[in-house]
Amino acid sequence: MEKELFSIKEMEIVYVPNSKKFTEQKITSSQSAHLIFRELFNPNTINFQEECIVLYLNNYNKVLGAQKLSKGGLTATVVDARIIFATALKSLATGIILAHNHPSGNLSPSNSDKELTRKLTEGAKLLDLKLLDHLILAPNEHYYSFSDEDIL
Repeated sequence: MEKELFSIKEMEIVYVPNSKKFTEQKITSSQSAHLIFRELFNPNTINFQEECIVLYLNNYNKVLGAQKLSKGGLTATVVDARIIFATALKSLATGIILAHNHPSGNLSPSNSDKELTRKLTEGAKLLDLKLLDHLILAPNEHYYSFSDEDIL
């Protein structure tokens, strides 16, 4: 009888859409993405707690799903690129749109915001994905788009 030298666990990755609210909705601009994100962010906490949400899109820029990635404090939240890319690959997304809020209402991107955008853009390229936009939302209805500002 042969001895088993090592054992490898089998993995199965499954993507199960659970909501039809935004799926199949096409993103045509930063404004159309902004409108979806406004419905996803909690209006009761947008003015005092940073949060990050990601939209995953197919090749036709239709929404496959959204992921509430993290909640933080007044001035920061943790964004783990590995989780974003793992979800993108699991859902067979080709595009990603990231949004986070600035409770202060200041829409200017911080150095951390710019570095995160650069890091996600470079990582996405390696995986044949595209970071289509990174939005910063203020508690009022205003927002900042990295794509509109030609920073991507």
